[in-house]
Amino acid sequence: MRMVDVISKKRDGKELTTEEINFFIEGYTKGIIPDYQASALAMAIFFKDMNNRERADLTMAMVNSGETIDLSAIHGIKVDKHSTGGVGDTTTLVLAPLVAALDIPVAKMSGRGLGHTGGTIDKLESVPGFHVEITKSEFIDLVNRDKVAVIGQTGNLTPADKKLYALRDVTGTVESIPLIASSIMSKKIAAGANAIVLDVKTGAGAFMKTDKDAEKLAHAMVKIGNDVGRNTMAIISDMSQPLGFAIGNALEVKEAIDTLKGEGPEDLTELVLTLGSQMVVLAKKAKTLEEARKMLLQVIKNGKALDKFKVFLKNQGGDSSIADNPEKLPQAKYKIDVPALKGGFVSNIVADEIGIAAMILGAGRATKDDKIDLAVGLMLRKKVGDKVTKGEVLVTIYANREDIDEVKAKIYNNISISDSAEKPILIHEIITE
Repeated sequence: MRMVDVISKKRDGKELTTEEINFFIEGYTKGIIPDYQASALAMAIFFKDMNNRERADLTMAMVNSGETIDLSAIHGIKVDKHSTGGVGDTTTLVLAPLVAALDIPVAKMSGRGLGHTGGTIDKLESVPGFHVEITKSEFIDLVNRDKVAVIGQTGNLTPADKKLYALRDVTGTVESIPLIASSIMSKKIAAGANAIVLDVKTGAGAFMKTDKDAEKLAHAMVKIGNDVGRNTMAIISDMSQPLGFAIGNALEVKEAIDTLKGEGPEDLTELVLTLGSQMVVLAKKAKTLEEARKMLLQVIKNGKALDKFKVFLKNQGGDSSIADNPEKLPQAKYKIDVPALKGGFVSNIVADEIGIAAMILGAGRATKDDKIDLAVGLMLRKKVGDKVTKGEVLVTIYANREDIDEVKAKIYNNISISDSAEKPILIHEIITE
């Protein structure tokens, strides 16, 4: 088999065989197939697409390019959740203990974040003492005993995807549905879950800016998951404005605690209940999404969800008393209110630009070597559709330095106030097959 023939075949819009896809992924991972030929095939896929069978084969070839995590020693159906990212996306911090409180195993493998704020691990490390450096056997024991644990991503999971993603990033082939879908799903499948719930974001702060593109991606990933034997569901949710109020690591942990108490922001709470309901149904603990939602609301109301969060933190060295005393989380030196310059209604909050404002403060990483300041970030005091009077606080800046003119300018340039505004719809679509 020759790589040039595989490229030509896809260039002409023909279907690649399982063997041809495996030949490409194996050869590229081992360094036998050079970058220029891999780039050519990625561009051919970008223009000519792949059918459902090719997408599933590409996903599994990437899964098999490295080690896979065997979670079979964990009892029950392991359900994983993946979000395509956004600003203020605190869902994992709430979902993991919430779902675990219903005796559903949540064995979460998470990473550190590049971009607006840290990843799930960075956020959790705002809790004094918390760490993810646990052995695989400890991880499995914790999930079996207490139903929830988080471990750092292993280095040799889907090496083909890491290599191909870096190449796509510099060859203009990132925005390809089969390449995005197989990239995301290969990591989730290699991480050992039996079932997968996907939160596909749409809007200014999302990777997929339009509903149409988000829908295509969600359907592609659900189809791949189900085709390779993982029960998969998805939702399409709004990311035209940040989720919740908090943008920043310790601030988001505090917001997660509020949500587990039933006192969180309306949009974050709704998103968590929607995703959590799918996780409960896939874990076969409820027959319908409605029944699952009632079960989740019950463990918030009776305090079991917050108790599970405390157990989870304590198990991994964290100070669980922060759930009752959030002031023990890292605190910023300065709190600076940004007032509205006129009255009206908040009509637009450009999510990704507000995220960048938080990153400038030190809440996120521009490069993988950057150090995160866990205490800093932004707290939105108004969301789209809210009434605001002149001089009322729009945003509170949590900073460890006083020179924040650039951050203020970003906020003013990316929050619009108009004579009227409507609240955006949060859940655009629920995809169950």
